[in-house]
Amino acid sequence: MTSIRAELAQRPRNGRSIRTSAGRGLTWGVMLVLLFLSIVPLLVVVKTAIMNPISYFSDVEKIVPPDTTLFNFKRALGMVSKADSIAVGGSGAEFNFFTALKNSVIFTGVSLVGQVFFSSLAAYAFARLRFPGRNFLFGLLLGALMIPGVVLFIPNYILVKEMGWLNTYQGQIAPFFLMTPFAVFFMRQFFLAFPKELEESARLDGASHFMTFRKIVLPASKGPLATLSILSTINLWNEFLWPYLMGNTASNASKYPLTVALNAFKSQQPQGGLDWTGLMAATSLSVLPVILLVVFLGKRVVESLAFSGIK
Repeated sequence: MTSIRAELAQRPRNGRSIRTSAGRGLTWGVMLVLLFLSIVPLLVVVKTAIMNPISYFSDVEKIVPPDTTLFNFKRALGMVSKADSIAVGGSGAEFNFFTALKNSVIFTGVSLVGQVFFSSLAAYAFARLRFPGRNFLFGLLLGALMIPGVVLFIPNYILVKEMGWLNTYQGQIAPFFLMTPFAVFFMRQFFLAFPKELEESARLDGASHFMTFRKIVLPASKGPLATLSILSTINLWNEFLWPYLMGNTASNASKYPLTVALNAFKSQQPQGGLDWTGLMAATSLSVLPVILLVVFLGKRVVESLAFSGIK
């Protein structure tokens, strides 16, 4: 009797163990498929960037290119003359990588500071302050998440043009400098879970709402602020359409960030084809900062997203 009971007690555990193992296997299988789909495009970009421009079309189907070179990266960095670029099948288009990099850093950095600061202020107000219409305003803010960004391009363009900011840094930065709905929602989730006792203690000592926010809340919000900064940096670094519209009427590309400056390599060659090797080399250089950011700080993003309850 004892052995039968032991066997019956063991069966559910074995069943749960089998289901758990099957679930883990399925999860790992899905993750590997997604990882493969994410990495393959990057590998294709790198492979094309190190291929010889002359033998590109004959070797394009080979997984490992037989004739690798760093010449394309030199072209992207402006270390090769126009004549030498055309001689190897390049378009000869000019691409000032370091100027474009400077523009991307300015556009991303200034926009990021404004987004994080103003979004944190708005999120704290929605989480802690009591004022008429608070929930209604927050609902409208969340509703803005459902509006495609392209819908706002025309009114923003007209406004920036009337202010005389075309082909300027301030024209590129203006629509991204203030708060964004996602950033406000993200920070509000953290502020709602912030201990009220710390704020009440500061208020008893005579601190105002803003002083409490600046002296107590912000220093304790380094994790979510870092996560928001990383996510915003990735989005801003990859922004293309608005900076392109802002400089589309310019006679030069001195204000173009990297994403827009990459169009220089899309110029047609004399033979009518695209300069794929040069384009992929420049693309590899442009995405390198974002890849490094995700590799070194990606874990913090996952932890803060889980803490904030965002699925």
